[in-house]
Amino acid sequence: MAVRGRPRGFDAEAALDRAVEVFWRQGYEGASLTDLTEAMGINRTSMYAAFGNKEELFHRAVARYAEVDMAYAREALAQPTAYGVVESFLRANADALTRADRPSGCLSVQGGLAEGGDSGRIAGFLADSRLAGERALAHRLARAVEEGDLPAETDPHALARYVMVVSEGNAVHAAAGATRTALHATVDIALRAVPRIHADVAADSAAVTSPST
Repeated sequence: MAVRGRPRGFDAEAALDRAVEVFWRQGYEGASLTDLTEAMGINRTSMYAAFGNKEELFHRAVARYAEVDMAYAREALAQPTAYGVVESFLRANADALTRADRPSGCLSVQGGLAEGGDSGRIAGFLADSRLAGERALAHRLARAVEEGDLPAETDPHALARYVMVVSEGNAVHAAAGATRTALHATVDIALRAVPRIHADVAADSAAVTSPST
């Protein structure tokens, strides 16, 4: 059976990647339809047909950003220890925020900084997106508490929120020109707040087994 309609004459994923960069650099409010379609290499009719209106395109762009540019967050959750999860996430985040081939900062933070005629929908959408990441991290840290990898008194939700505050703060500073070295220095300090129960156990064991003087 013949397929009706003209086949799409462009690479949708490549066009979406270019839209991601426009939104990343200019924010949702600052990115005009002309900016978007010119960067994507398509006309408005094709954009509407493939991605919907500007807000729908932005939602697709954020999903693409999470899939591609924030893949490191999913990889961090697979680390075997809570400390490893947090360190992997914050280190990779600092690197991602300062990549030479991408805009500085973070789309999920910069995309909704300016309020416009969307009645706060974009800012709310981005806040919900960040909260989803925070909840995933809190769930992983809660498992660490259950497994004895974090002290029993650890609040996994508060710890996850702390980690996200550090990453989002670094994103703001990266957009303002902070270097990768500066961001990693912040991560060094932040990691001191993460409990390392296994490190404490190892230190205690070494103290018990070491010969007395």
